[in-house]
Amino acid sequence: MKRKMIAAQLYTLRDFLKTPQEIAESLKKVKKIGFNAVQVSGLGPIDAAELKKILDGEGLKCCATHESGKMIVEETDKVIDKLNILDCKCATYPYPHTQPKSADDYKALAAQLNKAGEKMTDADKILCYHNHAIEFERFENKTGLDIIFDETNPKYLQGELDVYWVQYGGSNPVEWCKKLKNRLPLIHLKEFGIVNNEIKMLEIGNGNLNWKKIIANAKRAGTEWFIIEQDTCRIDPFESLKISLEFLIEEG
Repeated sequence: MKRKMIAAQLYTLRDFLKTPQEIAESLKKVKKIGFNAVQVSGLGPIDAAELKKILDGEGLKCCATHESGKMIVEETDKVIDKLNILDCKCATYPYPHTQPKSADDYKALAAQLNKAGEKMTDADKILCYHNHAIEFERFENKTGLDIIFDETNPKYLQGELDVYWVQYGGSNPVEWCKKLKNRLPLIHLKEFGIVNNEIKMLEIGNGNLNWKKIIANAKRAGTEWFIIEQDTCRIDPFESLKISLEFLIEEG
């Protein structure tokens, strides 16, 4: 895979991003590892303009952000303003802030997302939905994630598929790449593996996901950014990102 298509999700490094100084030092390391782009998430307090200055200084592009779900649906203009400052196209809704527990709850959330997404589209931005495992609860013949995408306009809501959580939720990452064809500008790559009989997040290439098929089908779906993320790391998070990056460049 071409390096220019791969980004680091900064949530992986959140323990090293608590102050502006730590953010600057960590972004320097991210660039040195070999990344040219990042997704902004998990940072401590920092003004967007200051962050943009740091990113520009390291030659790093902000390919997307994660924003508060509540802010996305209730204060969409603030999200748009931040994206404009960061010269960024995409913001991602990271987790259901409404705690849906039924099909109707998911439909109500979808309506909120559709409205926010329409506003962002009008501002030449893209709203994406990031899944965890919670959305794979079934309600009759549909999962919560099915409802989210079926009940929204593709023009207003795109996907940021997280392949680990798709697998964890009992579904198939390859099939979901196919489902979201032309609706998947972003994808989160983290490895699903078993260590000592326990499910673990691992460096990409050290687990059980079929990366050749996932990457090929994501490309067919129109994915522009392949974003490496690990919520938890068994080794130094910077080293984890490096291992995953090198695997993707060689194998993808």
